[in-house]
Amino acid sequence: MSAVLERPRAAASTAQAGSRRLAWLRERGMGATILVAAISSAFGVILIAATGYITSIARADPYLGESGSIAFVLGILTVVFVGLAVYIASIVTANTFATVIAGRTRQIALLRLIGASARSQRQRVAAQGLVVGVLGALAGLLGGIALAAAGIWAIGRMLGLEGISHTLLDPAFALPAIVVALTTWAAAWSGSRAVLRVTPLQALAGSVPATHGDTGNRRVRGGGAIVLLAAGAVLLGLGVLVGLFSPLGVLIAFVGGVLSFTGIALGAVIFMPPVLRLIGRLFGGSVTARLAAQHALRHPARSSRMAIGVVMGVALVTMFAVALESMKGVLAAELGSEVLAEFTSVIDAVSAIMMGLVGVSAVIAAVGMVNLLTIGVVQRRRELGLLRALGLSNRQVRAMVMLEAAHIAIAALVAGLALGIVYGWAGAQSAFGSISTNPLGEVMPTVLWPAVPLWPMVAVVCATLLLTLVATVVPTRLATRVAPVEALAAD
Repeated sequence: MSAVLERPRAAASTAQAGSRRLAWLRERGMGATILVAAISSAFGVILIAATGYITSIARADPYLGESGSIAFVLGILTVVFVGLAVYIASIVTANTFATVIAGRTRQIALLRLIGASARSQRQRVAAQGLVVGVLGALAGLLGGIALAAAGIWAIGRMLGLEGISHTLLDPAFALPAIVVALTTWAAAWSGSRAVLRVTPLQALAGSVPATHGDTGNRRVRGGGAIVLLAAGAVLLGLGVLVGLFSPLGVLIAFVGGVLSFTGIALGAVIFMPPVLRLIGRLFGGSVTARLAAQHALRHPARSSRMAIGVVMGVALVTMFAVALESMKGVLAAELGSEVLAEFTSVIDAVSAIMMGLVGVSAVIAAVGMVNLLTIGVVQRRRELGLLRALGLSNRQVRAMVMLEAAHIAIAALVAGLALGIVYGWAGAQSAFGSISTNPLGEVMPTVLWPAVPLWPMVAVVCATLLLTLVATVVPTRLATRVAPVEALAAD
């Protein structure tokens, strides 16, 4: 009888142990990271499904059936846009884990104090990243297949294409899920590098002075960022020069853009504080405005992590808008305004589709900003409690959090618009600089001016302001719920 009773107890204890092992999934930031991985995976599945469906339509056409050009071009575009989404998602994930680790410093230090090694703690965080990546990738895989099936069915009904033979049982759908899971794992490993700098001494004190290793790591990272930025800028300029004679210059410019963009992301803590300082002067001298601006500058790493995702989202959308508008100018000069007018609707449709695809990366960046702002408020409970104890009202605390988010969002918007215009012009110049627009018919290189479209830029600004409002909903609610006594007593 006792053996029979022991079995349920053993099963219950095993279930409780498993629940404790996965308790970290309920931590702030993990749910949003799963969402980021799911969006990236679903995006890849939908693009692969759309590419396959369009290829099936082309094969059914008697004129296009023998041509493999459409499938090739669509495949290249799929790789590019999925790559952009995964790239942004990996940076958002790395920043999220870096912020989470900053909040776990005391806990990690306690484990170090009782004998745990820094490397084992980092491996534990990386394993958590793999679990989060797998969960998000699987959710995105299933959701992407469902959305693709619904979209194909709706398009078939609307366009009368029910007879097109196409299957959604494509092994290629697993590729985005695998890539997303692995990049999330790698991003968690990258974001957890701060674990190696946590010392047992930090378990005995609230904070310790920065060590020589901390300073050295920051210098190495800053040096690497500058090297990447310089190398990318050189390749970007070389691509522009080659583009004056051949459209292949865009390939060189693309590599330069990726390298320089990575350098900016890696060195965000160097490049963003001056922009944050400049924007902070625009918010006036009230108590809440000064507190918001000073907090953003007091924690430049955290503020830079919040901003860099938005910078990338804004820069990508602006880059494509400027490049496509510049392309219109080249075609107008080459073909004439009357001929171009016939193709305007087609160009606008293609522009809208491409902007929508790029917009997915912007959505991922927006989720990252909301996530990091929320984590930041949770990790500042003691500070918020002290401000409440000193007399700040709920309204002032709410205004401080909103102004901090606006501060970071506007700085990211300014930086993203500037970078997007530069990259968009470089892309258009390297791709279309060899097309002659000389009215006399002489073959000579073309130097383009950046064409900045009004309404897409207005949409970007409005979307960023809307993002700021949405991003502050949860953090402000959490901030105003902090009781002064509870927060001051928190450890």
